Formats: sequence, structure tokens, C-alpha cells
Amino acid sequence: MITVSDLSLQYSGAPLFSHVDLQFTQGNCYGIIGANGAGKSTFLKILSGQLEPTSGEVAILPRTRMSVLKQDQNAYNAFSVMATVIMGNPRLYDIGKEKDALYAKDEMTDEDGIHACELEEEYAELGGWEAESDASRILQGLGVAVDLHGDLMANLDGRLKVKVLLAQALFGNPDILMLDEPTNNLDIEAINWLEDFLLDFPGTVIVVSHDRHFLNTICTHIVDIDYGKIKMYVGNYDFWYESSQLMQNLIKNQNKKNEEKIKELQDFISRFSANKSKSKQATSRRKLLDKLTVEELPASSRRYPWVGFSPDREVGKDILFVTDVSKTIDGVKILDKVSFTVNHGDKIAFVGENENAHTVLFKILTGELEPDEGTVKWGQTATFSYFPKDNTPFFKGNNDSLLDWLRQFSEDKHESYLRGFLGRMLFSGDDIHKQVKVLSGGEKVRCMLSRMMLSGANVLLLDQPTNHLDLESITAVNNGLSEVKCNVLFSSHDHQLVQTVANRIFDFTAGGTLIDRQTSYDDYLEQQVVEKL
Repeated sequence: MITVSDLSLQYSGAPLFSHVDLQFTQGNCYGIIGANGAGKSTFLKILSGQLEPTSGEVAILPRTRMSVLKQDQNAYNAFSVMATVIMGNPRLYDIGKEKDALYAKDEMTDEDGIHACELEEEYAELGGWEAESDASRILQGLGVAVDLHGDLMANLDGRLKVKVLLAQALFGNPDILMLDEPTNNLDIEAINWLEDFLLDFPGTVIVVSHDRHFLNTICTHIVDIDYGKIKMYVGNYDFWYESSQLMQNLIKNQNKKNEEKIKELQDFISRFSANKSKSKQATSRRKLLDKLTVEELPASSRRYPWVGFSPDREVGKDILFVTDVSKTIDGVKILDKVSFTVNHGDKIAFVGENENAHTVLFKILTGELEPDEGTVKWGQTATFSYFPKDNTPFFKGNNDSLLDWLRQFSEDKHESYLRGFLGRMLFSGDDIHKQVKVLSGGEKVRCMLSRMMLSGANVLLLDQPTNHLDLESITAVNNGLSEVKCNVLFSSHDHQLVQTVANRIFDFTAGGTLIDRQTSYDDYLEQQVVEKL
């Protein structure tokens, strides 16, 4: 369906990728992965025709309709939600407008009548009579209520606009779907619905995503952008990741053997090259040495940070007791009589549609907010470290270097000690002298994680810690929270993170009440399905 031939792209004279030859076929789903800056979204724009390559071509079969997820949330503010979705099939939308204009005339000519008949025929072929019901089905699947379908886009909040634009991309049975980060800001139910939709989709799907569970569920192929090349592999993300790690280990092990062999040869040559009785043997080994080289690993653009937490002391028997906590903000009940006790070994994920409840509860637990009623009691041996959803106050207007910023959170002020923590989070060399106020969103998150690692706390509180992170950093956070031997309370949209870390689920309802599920995340989701039947 799409053929990429000898494709290359250069920025400022430097190649981003080159000599790319790929085929994308009907019925498959392709996940595009790569480090930040590798060119994932750029490659998607080339495939969709929004950007011209430096050389090579992208060929798409004739009469193929492509649908691309739009990124500008405000582009359709003047249109209704329903009209915005139907615009996902531009020809259908245009025919509808043209028909309406003809029928609105006071008098129709014979030519108008003939043209109207032609339009009606094409309109029916494109599914025009079912357009609104189809659009409504998609909108409801993504969690946009029916009573909003007639509203102007301008009246919707950002999260709902994202869902409407996604519905627009999915509408109208396109042959090819191009989706750049489609799960961003989607709730779990919407993501699950989207997964089911794409699994049943008969055309070609090409998607960029940082959601590992999403990629594992929908992808038949992985398209990896690395080493300045773009290569395609059969299988989902986990299959690609495990295979790539295995290959890296094999190469490293082979390198180690080569290095040991070279060292042996070099020692022999050094010892015996001056010995006449051994000179012929030394010469032969020197020839062998000339042929034997240590294979260098390719200069991958991927960089994996290391996230690890080491509590200064083990927490005692009493950890955290929350009793009948309620909170109302701007007249809206956020928390309603919330009570729970944290036990040894608990790693608790906050889930549910009421995400405001997650953040407000975190702020109450840390003392940043006072509850309207109820109590929070920490155990005497419990010490917590908090990762807030909004880290702006830590960086806004701050002229400190990265090193000085981190130093304020450490008892050990030595540069070498702090460099160790920064290095684990991929800040090395002169990076440590960058002003924190100019850091990217992902860099700020890594700084906040460094701060937490320094704390030595035995209870970790994290509100959406994977926002702004790439796949490599998300994997590092996942590993760190899985391995840490202390209590963790966290919220996240990352399915794999919640499933592999949490042994207890806190489900916050729209009214602010808490349902305590002592189960895994996948079991919780299955329970949700059963309860709705």
C-alpha cells in the first residue's frame, strides 16, 4: 500500500536518516520507535506527504484514502464536534455542504437537479446517510458524551478536543491511518476502546507512541529509527526489545572474547618478539592480530538512564493512616470520606476517571493542602519523597545550573557525588552547567527523579512520573519502581507500569469516593468489564 524507496532526509547538511527502503501493507499495524530526536514524527510527516524528503520517494497506491491525526487542538474551534469528526472524510463533508447549498436555493435549475442527483449517489456510496451515527459511535467509544456532539469545539477542554481529533482520524473507513501519539491524554477506557478499534481495522495503521502496552497490543511490526537508518522488524514492541537486548549482549560478549584474545596476543608479542627462537611464532601471531579487530557497537542514538531508589532505613510497622478525608475545591467535591491504611510491601496505583482526586490526595498526604475534614497520620519511621504532576515551581525563574539545583537537595555537596546521580540520568560533561530553567520537559522529569533518588525516603509518592519521557526513560522508571524495596503510591497512564509495579489499585470515582482493589491492574480491568455487563 505504501512503498518507500531510497529515502533520505537531511537537516542543516547532516543526514537524519538515509537509504530507507520499506513496504507498508494492508492489514498490518506498524509502530514507529526511536530515541527523542531520531525523527519519528518527521518520518510520519514524510509518509503522509506533509514533508518532502531530501531524496527518494514515497509511493501510495492510487485511489487510496489516508487519514492523519491532527495535532492543532484549536484548528476546528469554529465547528461543531459532529462536523469536525465528519471532516475526517473531506470528500464526504464537502458533498454534504454542496448538497445543502443546492437545496437551500429558492429555485433549482435542471442542471442543479442533475448535479444534486449525482451528489446524492456519491454521498450514499461514501456512507453519508450513516455518517452521523458512525461518528457518534466513535465519539462515544472514546468517551465523548452524546450531549456534547452538537457543541462547538471551542467550548471543549483540551482532553476532549484530543478525543474529537482522534475520532476525526478514525472516521470514514480510511485505507491508511497515520497516528502520532494517539494515546496522549486518553484515559484507560478510551485507550482500550482504541486498541479494539485498531485490532479490527482492515487497513494499514502507522503509529508513533511511547505507550509500550499499546504498541504490544496492536502492532504486527516495529519500525526502528536508529543509527541513521530505518529498519522494519516483525513482531510487537516487547519482541523487538528483547531481541535487540539479546543482540546487544551477544555483541558485547563477543567483543569481550575478542578483547581477551587480543590481550593474549599482545602479551605474547611483547614477551617473545625479541626472542629469536620464538620470532617466527611472534610474526605469525602478529599477522593474526592484524586481522582480529574488536567489533565496535554502532553509535546508537538510544540512551538508557538508570533509576534506582535506596531507602536510608526500613520503614517500621506503622506507615500511613488516612481516615475520612474529604476535600472540596471551587464548589466541586474532589475527595469524599477517603480512608485507607498502607501496609508493608504495598505498591498502590491510583486509577479511575477522577484524576483530580489523585493530585489532590497526593498534596494532602505531603501537607501541601489541608483536608476539609478527616486526618492523615504518618508513622514515625516513615519518610516520603514526592514527585508532583506539575514540577513548574521547582524550575520557573531558577537561574541555577543543573549541578547547583541538585546540590540543594543533597547532604553530600561534593561535585563528584552529585555527578554520579546526574550521570545516571544522562547528564554528563558540560550538561551539568546548563541552567535548569531552559531544560526540556523530559530533562526536568529526569532531574526530579534524581532528586528523589537522593532523598533516601522509604515511601515514594509519584503523580504521573512518565509524562514527557521517551520509551527508554519510561522503561528505566518502570524497572526502578519494580525493584525498590519500599512503599510506592503512584498514578500513571502507562498500562505496563501499573501492571508490573502495583499490587493494589485505588479506584477513585467521579464523586470522589475510593474503592480499594487488592488486586493486579489487569485483574482490576477485567472486573471493570464484568461490572458493566
